[in-house]
Amino acid sequence: MVTGACGGIGAAVVRALADHGVPVAALDVDGGVERLGERFAAPGRAQVRGHLVDVADPAAVEEAVARVEEEQGPVAVAVNVAGTLRPGPVLDYAAADWAAVFAVNSAGVFHVSRAVARRMVPRRTGTIITVSSNAADVARTGMAAYAASKAAATHFTRCLGLELARFGIRCNVVSPGSTDTPMQRELWRGGAGAARAVAGSPSDFRAGIPLGRVADPDDVAAAVLFLASPGARHITMHDLRVDGGATLGS
Repeated sequence: MVTGACGGIGAAVVRALADHGVPVAALDVDGGVERLGERFAAPGRAQVRGHLVDVADPAAVEEAVARVEEEQGPVAVAVNVAGTLRPGPVLDYAAADWAAVFAVNSAGVFHVSRAVARRMVPRRTGTIITVSSNAADVARTGMAAYAASKAAATHFTRCLGLELARFGIRCNVVSPGSTDTPMQRELWRGGAGAARAVAGSPSDFRAGIPLGRVADPDDVAAAVLFLASPGARHITMHDLRVDGGATLGS
């Protein structure tokens, strides 16, 4: 099950899982999610079924997870990708924007993770992965709400992993840096946005990207795929950075 399935990273995760033979329940608040099955239909690719749901609504999440398990079978892997970004300086930031960002980026992760974990525990197996951000660990100007909400989601996922380890359930985090998605492009002004991200901005106290490139959504999906695989069976409560070294290994 993948939330935020219509977005750049979410869609890449859906495609990667389906390409590896994993049937996917794709969740999103975007009405286009109901057509994802057709969009991703291809020979040799597992079935993708779209479900319209707002992760900020706990009742809607519970209903969606119940429906997914009834129609598609037990959720073995849940990937929290749904996120929203409303940049702005703290002194001018609206309380409503702060609440909206946290409702999706942190409360949404809690709602989805709790719903699937309650079903995974009796089965004593399962994997929960939260796509967070390297901004969760490094201060960003004009992004306090986003960074704080991602920090909350990251630490929540680690705490959940500690609580669920005795049931054989693994919980991990993937933290991308600048990634070429529609959300990222909203921050880029002009045609040199990617180049500026790679170079960094001393005036914004922002380091560049040592590997010299902005990530592609498939780079993030590959990390998710690994953490969901048997190859990561002894990894839990881990935060895997996919940022080209932008946070300098911190």
